[in-house]
Amino acid sequence: MPHTPVWFMRQAGRSLPEYRKIRAGVGMLESCRRPELVTEITLQPVRRHHVDAAILFSDIVVPIAAAGVDLDIVAGTGPVVAEPIRAEADLERLRPITPADVDFVAESVKLLVAELGATPLIGFAGAPFTLASYLIEGGPSRTYLKTKAMMYAAPKLWDALLSRLADITLTFLRTQIDAGVSAVQLFDSWAGALSEADYREHVLPHSARVLRGLADAGVPRIHFGVGTAVLLRAMGEAGADVVGVDWRTPLDHATGIIGPDHALQGNLDPAILFAGWDVVRCEADRVLEQGRAAPGHVFNLGHGVMPETDPDVLTRLVAHVHEASAR
Repeated sequence: MPHTPVWFMRQAGRSLPEYRKIRAGVGMLESCRRPELVTEITLQPVRRHHVDAAILFSDIVVPIAAAGVDLDIVAGTGPVVAEPIRAEADLERLRPITPADVDFVAESVKLLVAELGATPLIGFAGAPFTLASYLIEGGPSRTYLKTKAMMYAAPKLWDALLSRLADITLTFLRTQIDAGVSAVQLFDSWAGALSEADYREHVLPHSARVLRGLADAGVPRIHFGVGTAVLLRAMGEAGADVVGVDWRTPLDHATGIIGPDHALQGNLDPAILFAGWDVVRCEADRVLEQGRAAPGHVFNLGHGVMPETDPDVLTRLVAHVHEASAR
């Protein structure tokens, strides 16, 4: 590719008026289960922004809903679990999944691959720790008190829960790969709540089980978390080919931590998109320059696109990254 590739996390939706129009009156989980709707939503940012990859429209809780967990994605709140997992008996509500349980995802991928042609499609899933935090807390959390309490006080229950989640996640990603995605990303969105020691002992083995379980799949594996500056070396050891870096850590510093065997993804602060074009352009050039220290670089934001973002700024940013990196 003659330029640095660029795509955005959460590029499919939220900031696009055409997305809000097509989603009107349709719940998030239901939207993820309609292949024709998933296809259209996934294609919208590719048409508008000319990004170098499409990202499958889905949600990290889709596979655990398929596994029998009673949950809903509440607008303005996020995933809410009706009966949180707090004891060993609660694990019975989290059964293994088969590809048939998420056949709508495979159908969506096949429709998209046919539409996209040479444009890659990236699939994704939530990592075991982040999924566990929703299941234990019952919804989003700022402190993860119940999650950490189980991790420390009931390590056998913790390992059993994360082992189940790793198996579910592996099946979910395998289903996407078998249907035709070009790459996969494992989101450990909330791993930044942990120390490196706790991450290595209680989380890394389960993320590695997912990522290394896809080693023979023949597609690149991306691993991303938020607030993970102290975890980058450990996350790089989990088995991904590309490590996503949030906006807090410069990419040249990150590659010094992770090492020369991993490409990087990132990491423009999503808030910069609100600061005016001169600032956006300057900061994008900084990210590109710092990304040259890595053996490979995918330009992205350091987290997801915010709903209030002006889509025209994203379109302009893609064009600028293409032009500036091709010089």
